[in-house]
Amino acid sequence: QVQVVESGGGLVQAGESLRLSCTTSGLTFGDYRMGWFRQAPGKEREGVSGISRSGARTTYADSVQGRFTISRDNAKNTLYLQMNSLKPEDTDMYYCAARVTYTEYITLSPADYDYWGQGTQVTVTS
Repeated sequence: QVQVVESGGGLVQAGESLRLSCTTSGLTFGDYRMGWFRQAPGKEREGVSGISRSGARTTYADSVQGRFTISRDNAKNTLYLQMNSLKPEDTDMYYCAARVTYTEYITLSPADYDYWGQGTQVTVTS
C-alpha cells in the first residue's frame, strides 16, 4: 500500500523560512516523479514545484521561483521543499504527490499525479 506523508508545516512570519518534507512507502521512490502542490479552501489545487525521478530536472511556479527549492533524497525515499522569504500569500495547505515514470519528464498539473498525501498547513503572517 502506497503512503505519502507530509510534514514540516507551521506558523511563521513573513520573511521567514520553512522546510517541508514528504516521506513515502510502498513504492520505489526513484521510479516516481514528485511534486508539491498547494490549495486554499474553495480554490483549485496549484502546482508549486516538481522534480524528475533522478532529481536532475526541476520546475517551479512563477510565484515561488527564486524563493523555493525542491530536492529529493532517493536513498531516504524523501522529498523536500525549502521555502525562503515566505509571504502571506504562500499561506495554504501543501500537498506532496507522486507518479511513476520511466522518463525525466516533470509537470505541475495535478492530473498527472496519482498518489497524494494528506497535506501540511503553512500559515504566514504579515
